[in-house]
Amino acid sequence: ISLTSSRVRVPSDKLQTGKSMYAICHNQTGRMEQDVSAQRPDSLSLAVAKPDLWTSSGDGEVKLRMGESGFASETPLTVDQMFKTAVERFGSYTALGWKEGEQTKTINYQEYYQACHTAAKSFLKLGLERYHGVGILGFNSAEWFISDIAAILAGGFAVGIYTTNSPDACQYVAENCKANIIVVENHKQLQKILQVQDKLPHLKAIIQYKDALKEKRPNLYTWAEFMELGRDEPDTKLDDIIAIQKPNQCCTLIYTSGTTGQPKGVMLSHDNLTWTAFAVGRYVRLAEATKSQEIVVSYLPLSHIAAQMVDIWVTMKVGGATYFAQPDALKGSLVNTMREVRPTAFMGVPRVWEKMQEKMKSVGAKSSTVRRKVAVWAKGVGLQTNLSKMNQTPMNYRLAKKLVFKKVRKALGLDRCTKCYTGAAPITKDTLEFFLSLDIPVYELYGMSESTGPHTISLPDAFRLTSVGKLIPGCETKINNPDEEGNGEICFWGRHVFMGYLNQADKTEDALDAEGWLHSGDLGKHDDNGFLFITGRIKELIITAGGENIPPVPIEDAVKEAVPLVSNAMLIGDKRKFLAMLLTIKCQVNGDTGAPEDELMPEAIELCRKLGSNATRVSEIAGGRDPVIHAAIQEGINRVNEKATSNAQRIQKWTILNQDFSIPGGELGPTMKLKRPVVMKMYKEQVENFYKEVVTPSTPDNSMPPK
Repeated sequence: ISLTSSRVRVPSDKLQTGKSMYAICHNQTGRMEQDVSAQRPDSLSLAVAKPDLWTSSGDGEVKLRMGESGFASETPLTVDQMFKTAVERFGSYTALGWKEGEQTKTINYQEYYQACHTAAKSFLKLGLERYHGVGILGFNSAEWFISDIAAILAGGFAVGIYTTNSPDACQYVAENCKANIIVVENHKQLQKILQVQDKLPHLKAIIQYKDALKEKRPNLYTWAEFMELGRDEPDTKLDDIIAIQKPNQCCTLIYTSGTTGQPKGVMLSHDNLTWTAFAVGRYVRLAEATKSQEIVVSYLPLSHIAAQMVDIWVTMKVGGATYFAQPDALKGSLVNTMREVRPTAFMGVPRVWEKMQEKMKSVGAKSSTVRRKVAVWAKGVGLQTNLSKMNQTPMNYRLAKKLVFKKVRKALGLDRCTKCYTGAAPITKDTLEFFLSLDIPVYELYGMSESTGPHTISLPDAFRLTSVGKLIPGCETKINNPDEEGNGEICFWGRHVFMGYLNQADKTEDALDAEGWLHSGDLGKHDDNGFLFITGRIKELIITAGGENIPPVPIEDAVKEAVPLVSNAMLIGDKRKFLAMLLTIKCQVNGDTGAPEDELMPEAIELCRKLGSNATRVSEIAGGRDPVIHAAIQEGINRVNEKATSNAQRIQKWTILNQDFSIPGGELGPTMKLKRPVVMKMYKEQVENFYKEVVTPSTPDNSMPPK
């Protein structure tokens, strides 16, 4: 047994007998009301842990993690089987909707399946081979969904490519999945592929689904031309391919956004998608269309599993309708779509909720004194009511609902929405409490690409502020090597666990241990009621020169809460003698590029005025140029330091950077996750300045600089 990175690794070819992982690791399973027992390997012998729980080859098959009862025993389905069932049950119900100019166009489930079937025949005609990729590069649309499903029906892999990728990054993904076909949105995305086309030996055709082609080229098709190719083709070839597909074969690749190194292709099987869609829909009690149709808005990047799971698969399972937002959704138009569509369920990454909060605060700052006082009162009532979840609803809550909450929900397009979710990155307690005070509980869910999206979900009747909820039935959680407080690495088991990384056996073995548990790399603990709390990431842990382990996120969140001017905060201190912090200020964002601008946000200007500063630009504040703001930030940091659990956890130095972090700037990944190694490289000079001329303390408990 070789011990690497705090987990037990048993080479599969050496498996005879030996002490089980269960004996070595503390095991905690989140049992649901149903008696769900996913069949794990026999806990007395490791000999049963066969390598067939995972594979790294595109044409491989895996052993499904079936259970004997409950959710885990559900019959495995292929994507085609699940889709056909949806057509039988919900054929005439709206499946997809989008805007063309001022008009809303829709297609029903019958038409949706027919379009996917035709597109699959077109892919085959263009030469799509079994287990080869169809890359899709563009904003969410009906064509995106149809390309994705058609690629699967035709026996290929559906492969979303991030729209923000550079030409080189597109080439890496296309080459890695041996893409025969790439579907692009418009001329801008087409240019990326044309730049690297000669480095893609497997590529046979490109399809552009929006706008007219600016130039004719061989093997370049408009969407209409592409759909024509397969329209009159006989069904036999496609039907034969569909007939031999199995639930335990790969159908989708999700490329991890790789905050370090090249992205890895996460192989998801038919069963990963169809079982997870079933389990999530049932667990969060989504209504089936025959009773009351669920409606969602599609706007998050579809190259990410969260958006695919919610927008395509869960919605299909219950016969819901997906409406597409405009491409500039995250630059401000999303709320217009929300008001028109009025979704019944809505998923937002933390940044989306934060943006709504900032916008509402800046609108609130401008409203009349009376309206503001009513809003403040109502928010106090809303927060107390939701936190206590009293059995009887107090009178003042009903009044607040009538005066304020209904209007707020209507303005956000959330008046019909009973399920608001957040995931993909940590959200601050401040943002959760803000929405809770407006009577909009935002439910956290947690998972990863490698678990086909969610692993735990919060529910209206199972909700704790800052917890990521409870386990989806049929799945299991284990906390590996817990410390005295119960914190350890979170490991997953269930039918949602991925097949492996495409062509990367070594990386797959790093993620899945000998028993097939998926190691998340996240640190967490359970409370007494089975709620899971994420406490940090193993890779993000700062280990100071003095050997103290410090998770950065709680300290960063505390600073953002104490200093509302701050947009992003990044703690520094790995292998250093003390902690320091890089800060950015809330500023306007360029609507076209998404790049941060020098102009402060209205809310930030308002805060500056209250503090007695006339600053309107980041450049007037950065690097300590504004003494008033500098003093206010120091005061906020002092407040955070006062609550520090030890001297080592106090922030000794900080600086304000000249611009905010952003996706185009490279500091944030596609789901707004902070790319810490990138930031360290980009701001190396500022970081080194923190640690110049450090006077070594003469005693370990040396007193801190004055607060």
